[in-house]
Amino acid sequence: MDAGELRAAVDAVSAWLLDGAAEKPGRSVLGAAVRATARTLASIAPGHSVEVRVPPFVAVQCVQGPRHTRGTPPNVVETDPRTWLLLATGLLEFDAAVESGAVSASGSRAGEIAQWMPIARPARP
Repeated sequence: MDAGELRAAVDAVSAWLLDGAAEKPGRSVLGAAVRATARTLASIAPGHSVEVRVPPFVAVQCVQGPRHTRGTPPNVVETDPRTWLLLATGLLEFDAAVESGAVSASGSRAGEIAQWMPIARPARP
């Protein structure tokens, strides 16, 4: 994923992220933004210690450390597409999202992904 593709994907959903009353992007646009940001996280924080899941669009492994090979990974972050994009754009703090229940973070290393946020800032109208 190059920087231009990431920027275009995030720009396409920025109005919706900045204004919850704005029209929700179509499935393909939303999916492109989720995949672009999650795959960028995996590229800037390479590894296999934490699995980030944003159903139904993507699951990536990231963060250096022990690799799991079977079953459910020991460190998992899971959330919905909008919450993920709010995290990825810096509009929502990881700890606040976990406290509110919008993000499920299991395992001692799951919270480490917060150090790589934001991945891309939203375009301001």
